[in-house]
Amino acid sequence: MKKILVLHTGGTISMHEDADGDVETGDENPLAQAKVTFPNIELEVENIFNLPSEHIGPSHMLQLQKRISEAKNDFDGVVITHGTDTLEETAFFLDSTLKVSFPIVITGAMRSSNELGSDGLYNYQSALRVAADDTSKNRGVIVVMNDEIHAARFVTKTHTTNVATFASPLSGTMGLLTKRQIIYFYDLPQREVLPDVDINKNIPVLKAYAGMDGQLLKILADANIDGIIIEALGAGNLSREVAYLLAKNTPVVIVSRSFNGVAAPVYDYLGGGVQLEKSGAIFASSINGPKARLKLLIGLSNNLSKEHLETYLHGI
Repeated sequence: MKKILVLHTGGTISMHEDADGDVETGDENPLAQAKVTFPNIELEVENIFNLPSEHIGPSHMLQLQKRISEAKNDFDGVVITHGTDTLEETAFFLDSTLKVSFPIVITGAMRSSNELGSDGLYNYQSALRVAADDTSKNRGVIVVMNDEIHAARFVTKTHTTNVATFASPLSGTMGLLTKRQIIYFYDLPQREVLPDVDINKNIPVLKAYAGMDGQLLKILADANIDGIIIEALGAGNLSREVAYLLAKNTPVVIVSRSFNGVAAPVYDYLGGGVQLEKSGAIFASSINGPKARLKLLIGLSNNLSKEHLETYLHGI
């Protein structure tokens, strides 16, 4: 018998469609009424909060992290239900700050509980299956939706409404669920886990665009930010230097705004990745802007040296 802790946080999976066809939050989570039974699974269910995922931030992620840390000696796995819009960020935060051997599985839904073709209950059942399976141990935090298993490090939301919205463009799907099996295709390299987080640090994310000048960067630098993530063009290039930010010793992290591939210093011209790196910018090669923001937040919270911070952000 496996004992699984379920933490409901809200999101579409806990919402319903009203008479006008609009999706809204209710006082009661429909999953609380769902009859989910497995002969080998005992559930302990907690409604830790009931929020649309747009309302979830690092303070809520930290609350989840602390609850899971408390639970590690009492449970064989954890399942979290979550809204899909920021699901990948919560998954990445937990993956970066928790070191436990048991499975931590996050799931959600693209259709609310009473919509035609609702996917919430099925995803919830799938997540419970994965959390109770011994092959899911020591894999970090994973996302289970639509019969697929994705690593928190690589998963991202790719479609606004499609039930097959989650994908891992860089690594591919980590695993699959069939009617009888849970199949994993690869193992992940070890990651550095840093548990301390200062949620009050101010780290904005800025997306580069054609014709972008240094005005926004100067405004942000003068606002005494703790760091900045720039979703740069292509492999990591900008139309202007970020020297003003770097001169103020503000950590500048470069990722690509492209959907696939990695950011890397390739081009040696004004604003090119090579010159950005020489000026002190840090390349976070394998993650997107929102995830890089959380990783920089965690790195700065743990007072990493500049060299350690570079290694931490650049690693998978």
